[in-house]
Amino acid sequence: MSWTLSPVVMSPLDGITRVVADSDLDGLMAAAVLKASKPEIEVHFAHPALLRAGSIDHLINRNTAICDLPFHPDCGLYLDHHLTNRPSPEEQIVFEADGGICHWRDTPSAARAAYDLLKDDLDLSHLEEIMPIVDALDSGGITLQEFTEDGPIIRLSRSLTLSDPEHLQVVLDQFATGMPLNEILISHKQRLDELGQAREEQSKTVQENTVIIDGLAVCDLSETGMRSNGYLVTALAGPEALACCVIHGYLDGSIQDSNRPALGASFYANSFRDEANPYDLSLLATLLDDTGGGHANACGCRIQPSDPSRKLNQSDKNYNLDKWLKLWKSRETKMRC
Repeated sequence: MSWTLSPVVMSPLDGITRVVADSDLDGLMAAAVLKASKPEIEVHFAHPALLRAGSIDHLINRNTAICDLPFHPDCGLYLDHHLTNRPSPEEQIVFEADGGICHWRDTPSAARAAYDLLKDDLDLSHLEEIMPIVDALDSGGITLQEFTEDGPIIRLSRSLTLSDPEHLQVVLDQFATGMPLNEILISHKQRLDELGQAREEQSKTVQENTVIIDGLAVCDLSETGMRSNGYLVTALAGPEALACCVIHGYLDGSIQDSNRPALGASFYANSFRDEANPYDLSLLATLLDDTGGGHANACGCRIQPSDPSRKLNQSDKNYNLDKWLKLWKSRETKMRC
């Protein structure tokens, strides 16, 4: 009698004990999918600049999964959807030959890539309601009406920040353990109500600090302690704005301090226009900052000194902006997707 051994099916999470993910809704949901599959996994949230700067290298080894953040060759599972984060073919070959799993996918969100990776082996039905919204928020698919209504899920996405790590972990665990979406939203009602009430004041500040230059809405929120995504800036700027540049953080800030972050900028296409964005905004994010990046429609970078041998000063914000505007002026020939 002969025996045939069945092949051993390996899970992509075999050996994974830690997840490092971006702190926005997309990164959190990607981590929640992995934690739903393997509840004992510990999850750390981080900013892309922290990873690129090597500040969290101590968390990354072959037992680490990275979600919605730049590629790191020392991790065990890489899961993302940002074009500028994708490892080169050569990097991927070396990574996989050394035992790493690369699950980069051209999906609307990193959460969708995680969902697709594990949906056949795990009951993720409790996430079916929120997944389309995560996709839409991360890929510019939210309509102007949906954004203006500022519903509880959009508010929940705005509540997620590295400056409140405890809240991040609570929301993560709620999604990972299968709590129904409605119950999650109810449990954070006071926080979400406060965010809704603060929207009017935030809108006023954005309007006061925004100027449209050649179709680019430049919103300077630096030194105010306020952050805004591109949805609010472009909604207020209207269709005249093809895209926006949001400057945030502090001149004396640091990527290590979530309460006083480094001076940086984010670029977003105006997804509320009828026409699709034809320009690769990531070219702006990587023009002066080698660690900048993201999507063609949404990306970011840190503001760089005009002289690399010194620290940032007040003139550097204008230096960076002038360089971005010069490239933007040539967008038809240099930035077409």
